[in-house]
Amino acid sequence: MEQFFFKLSIMLVPALMAITCHEVSHGFVAYRFGDGTAKSQGRLTLNPFNHLDIIGTLMIFIIGIGWAKPVPVNFNNLRNPKRDMIWVAAAGPITNFCIAFVSAMLMRLIISLGGQTAGMAYFFEPMILMLAFSVYVNLLLAIFNLIPVPPLDGGRVAVGLLPYKQAIFWSRIEPYGMILIIVLVFFTNMFSYIISPALGLGIRLLAGPHSGVVFGVTSLLMK
Repeated sequence: MEQFFFKLSIMLVPALMAITCHEVSHGFVAYRFGDGTAKSQGRLTLNPFNHLDIIGTLMIFIIGIGWAKPVPVNFNNLRNPKRDMIWVAAAGPITNFCIAFVSAMLMRLIISLGGQTAGMAYFFEPMILMLAFSVYVNLLLAIFNLIPVPPLDGGRVAVGLLPYKQAIFWSRIEPYGMILIIVLVFFTNMFSYIISPALGLGIRLLAGPHSGVVFGVTSLLMK
């Protein structure tokens, strides 16, 4: 039980921030391009309780990746639906990449300051652990969502980029998309051969000489 509350104290805030900002960014960009659906339903807020999906949140603590309730977007309200869909869909992963970058820079700064400040380890350690997990969870969320299968963001970006006939064909996969994603993740080596290497590369690029901290923290938390 003590181990559970330790993990909760480190993972909860970064995880909620990652999935909340991901969803809000979709709604905000849609609003800027003409669709006010998310705004009218009170989803353009950073209050995580407006976005939480209970099962999706629990999955973060079980398998390291989760989800929130999707922000509603009516693509027909967008000024240029096919083009604007690309930006609305891409907003989520872009936001997660930005949060991962900021988290990594703050972690590197704090580690540097901690090495120069004797007796501050007790103060800095929880911050470093949370920032390290923030790097991990935001990169994982961004990379996973870039899988080009609707309804994931990468799938909707693909629909926006493809020529009209191919876009119509690919968009028709959406009702079965989650089944396809489950098959790819749990019954193929996609996670081992694609997602994990991309995640590792992202961590090394952002955390630099302190990438071992991120790997160590996530290994500890995912036990």
